Amino acid sequence: MFAGHFALAAAATRTTDRTAPLWALMLATQLLDVFFVILFLAGRVEYADEVHPGYGGLFIHADYTHSLVGALAIAAVGGGLAAWRWGRRGGLLFGGLVFSHWILDLLVHRADLPVLPGDLGGLPRFGFGLWRIGWLSAVVEGALIVAGTVAYYRSVRKRGGARRRALVAAASMAGLLALALASDLLALE
Repeated sequence: MFAGHFALAAAATRTTDRTAPLWALMLATQLLDVFFVILFLAGRVEYADEVHPGYGGLFIHADYTHSLVGALAIAAVGGGLAAWRWGRRGGLLFGGLVFSHWILDLLVHRADLPVLPGDLGGLPRFGFGLWRIGWLSAVVEGALIVAGTVAYYRSVRKRGGARRRALVAAASMAGLLALALASDLLALE
C-alpha cells in the first residue's frame, strides 16, 4: 500500500495552498512506517514473522506504531510539530495524513492492528484483509493513484502552473506511484 499512501499525499497537495511542502506530506503518510523501521532495526518489540506468497504477504506485528492509539499519538505529535512549522492548517493536514496511514492499513491488513500500544489488554485486533484478494487490493491502490494524480495535476494548475508544466508534473507523479505499486506487486509474487 506504499503507492496508495503516497497517492493520498499527492492528492492532499490540492488542499495546502503551499502550506506544507509535498515532501512533508509524503513523509506524513509514511511516518508510522518510519518509526516501525526504526524500532525494527533497533531490535525492539516490533517484528515480522510470517510471509505468505503474493501481494501483501508479510504478516506484521507492529504493536506500537500501528496500534490505533499509537497511530493517533504519532499523528498528534507530528501534527503539532507541523503546526509549529506550517501553521494550524498545515498541522491538521499533516496529522490527518499520518493517521490516514492507519485507515488505509485497516482496509488491507489482516487482523493484525491492535487497539492499544503493545497490544495491552489483549483486545481484538483489526484489519479487513483486502490483501487476501490481491487483485482487488491492487485495483483499490490503482484508483488511489489515479485520484492522487488528478488532484496533484489540479494543485499544480491552481498554484499558477502552466497546463504543460502541470501535465509533466502529474505524469511524473503517476509514473513514480505506478512504479511503487509495480514493485510491491512484483517483489512479493
